Amino acid sequence: MNTPAIMTIAPLSAANRAGVLRSTLASGFTLIELLMTITVAGIILAIAMPSFRYITNSNRIASEINGLLGDLQFARAEAIKEGQTVTVCVSAGGATCDGTTTWQSGWIVFQKPGTVLRVQTPFTSTDTFLASNAVSQVQFNREGYAIGWAAGTMITLHDKNDTTAWTRCLAVNFSGQTTTMLYNGGTCN
Repeated sequence: MNTPAIMTIAPLSAANRAGVLRSTLASGFTLIELLMTITVAGIILAIAMPSFRYITNSNRIASEINGLLGDLQFARAEAIKEGQTVTVCVSAGGATCDGTTTWQSGWIVFQKPGTVLRVQTPFTSTDTFLASNAVSQVQFNREGYAIGWAAGTMITLHDKNDTTAWTRCLAVNFSGQTTTMLYNGGTCN
């Protein structure tokens, strides 16, 4: 016959009881610790948010001005490479020139009518990209010179609040060289 085994449970010693008690009390955070952590995190976020806004505005403005700069340089290179006049003009629809000076509406790069090389869609932001001297297009001849471009013409990019710190200018000289400049409140330099 099988006899059932009897199991005995020894009582916990004082040291074991203290360890069990200590492990149950040490888990989790107190309400004070949680509130202090949330407060510190809130202060850090309040300090970081203006810096984050600066970074996003800076990146958006740089992207927009560099988009037009890159397309102007591409148009000049294509004009030299192909030995034909290449035009960059304002175009909201992406097929033909609009004849306006609001470059934020988008632009196209083309060799001859019907041969569109690149299309820039309208800006999704409320930034404005306006040309002085009513310039709605820039043409580069087969030697890379800018033609049909008035002396001193600037295409100026403003943010929606017209903040001087965010304003950038783009200039094309007669030799076809394109440059971007900072705006200092009255002129670009």
